[in-house]
Amino acid sequence: MQATRLTLICHAATPSQKLARFADDESLVMDWQGAALSLAGHYPKPARLLCGPEARTRQTAGLFGEQPGIEPALRDVDLGRWKGQALRALDSAELNAWLTDSAYAPHGGESVAQLCTRVGQWMKALENQPGHVLAVTHPFVIRAALLYVMQYPASMFYRIDVEPLSRTELRFNAVWRLRLETYA
Repeated sequence: MQATRLTLICHAATPSQKLARFADDESLVMDWQGAALSLAGHYPKPARLLCGPEARTRQTAGLFGEQPGIEPALRDVDLGRWKGQALRALDSAELNAWLTDSAYAPHGGESVAQLCTRVGQWMKALENQPGHVLAVTHPFVIRAALLYVMQYPASMFYRIDVEPLSRTELRFNAVWRLRLETYA
């Protein structure tokens, strides 16, 4: 059986990231239209290009190819009433509780545990879909995917940093593996 290759690409930088705000459905900081298809030749073999439904993931996917498939499981965490809010404007006790309790969702949206379950279910479904999937998504989704692959508890979620336009390589061949690659 052919292996499943999953390349997770974090979307490019957004204004909210630069202003320490939770994301809203916003465009990228970069000239994404002028850079369209600029990374399309980065992967020599054709990959199935997927992205989350938000503008920032669709625009970033446009750097890698045309017409990405929209995958609902790749959507960002639902931040409820915190969506678009500055971190400094939030109730510090609620924010701290959310950062330390993966089942807690004081914003009325999705908890980290719920996000991890959603992403884990999507990755489980990929196990029966061999080939290369290039998925443009969000830092929270990539963190959840890494927890799934490494079988770490949700308490490790905030110990993973995901930079804009970073690449995470995962492989499935009977088990999921994190693959660290060189630039050679």
